Amino acid sequence: MDMTSYCFGTIIENIMQGEFVQSSLTKLQHPALIKVNAQIRVNPRATFSQLEDLLHIMGYSTWANIQYTQKIKNTRSKYLITTIKATEVIIMDPIQKKILHEVADLDSLPVGAYNIRANGKSAARNSTANIDIITKEDKSGIDIIIKPNTVNESVHIPVIISETGLTELVYNDFYIGENSDVVIIAGCGIHNCGNGDSAHDGIHTFYVGKNAKVKYVEKHYGEGEGRGKRLMNPTTVIHLEDGAKMTMQASQIAGIDDTLRNTKAYLANNAKLEINESVMTTGVQNAVSEFSADLNGENCSCNIVSRTVARDNSTQHFTSRLNGNNVCSGHTECDSIIMDKASVLATPELQANSTEASLIHEAAIGKIAGEQLIKLMTLGLTEAQAEEQIISGFLK
Repeated sequence: MDMTSYCFGTIIENIMQGEFVQSSLTKLQHPALIKVNAQIRVNPRATFSQLEDLLHIMGYSTWANIQYTQKIKNTRSKYLITTIKATEVIIMDPIQKKILHEVADLDSLPVGAYNIRANGKSAARNSTANIDIITKEDKSGIDIIIKPNTVNESVHIPVIISETGLTELVYNDFYIGENSDVVIIAGCGIHNCGNGDSAHDGIHTFYVGKNAKVKYVEKHYGEGEGRGKRLMNPTTVIHLEDGAKMTMQASQIAGIDDTLRNTKAYLANNAKLEINESVMTTGVQNAVSEFSADLNGENCSCNIVSRTVARDNSTQHFTSRLNGNNVCSGHTECDSIIMDKASVLATPELQANSTEASLIHEAAIGKIAGEQLIKLMTLGLTEAQAEEQIISGFLK
């Protein structure tokens, strides 16, 4: 079952239709259900906690956004639930719950604004007084509008795909008001156990107002034993106005067969951009990262650091382009650990269009140092354990 946002009336209707109850004696004896004229119905006196417990017995997790008490009458079956303590409930199976934890560190509904997208649809959404999330009318995606002077608030916008063969292109635009200081948690996870390819292409555009600060975290994760591929192609476009600052933490945790990660940035006066990327590829996976930054403003700065691990027969290509168009400073760094029969290519491009531009590129590709392995193995680790310890620390 897909993770879907429900009011209690919908949950009850689905239970009434027998989707959840079938012939399980345990479920039929549950206090949230009663048998009337050979039909299974919801107990009119069932409470929220009893309904939630019933779903847990059936192997589902429920997250409730508890706000106020509400009465819901199901006109189809003519019964009344008098104790309702939530306006929104998310039901998800264990696979979806695991993916959501991997990409967004969520085990319950987050505090603040959020939009959870599952299998091509919005599964749950919440706006706040300062952060509004609106569905686009002309294409798939959302607008996230953050009012000026918003501080100490967060936005979660994770994506889950658990249907094989599902592909989507989503446009999310972020408008961050002046003097704001916010955290945005994104990420996408794909579980593919079928033969069709599953893919998510997300285009995120940030408009960061004057003197605003943004921390943006994006995680990508894939799993599943199917023959179909797990594909992700994220595009991030960043516009930083005067004095704006943005920190971007992008990581590809595991399981993505093919990815093109494209990031473009445009910096105004005194703007500052910090990007930290970590990627690991295995098998025959392929990862391409392309970064470009136009340092247009006076005294703006950009620092891009990519750390990657390539294993087995996988391939990676890192490209960075810095265009210094004013009094500015730019630095890019690519550090890669290469193992087995993998291949890594680093391509720096620096273009100074001002005598006051200071641009630096660094790149290092190599295997794990033998002395590092020996040191850890003397502490009791096996060679494989020592390798994993080094890789884990390297990618943090």
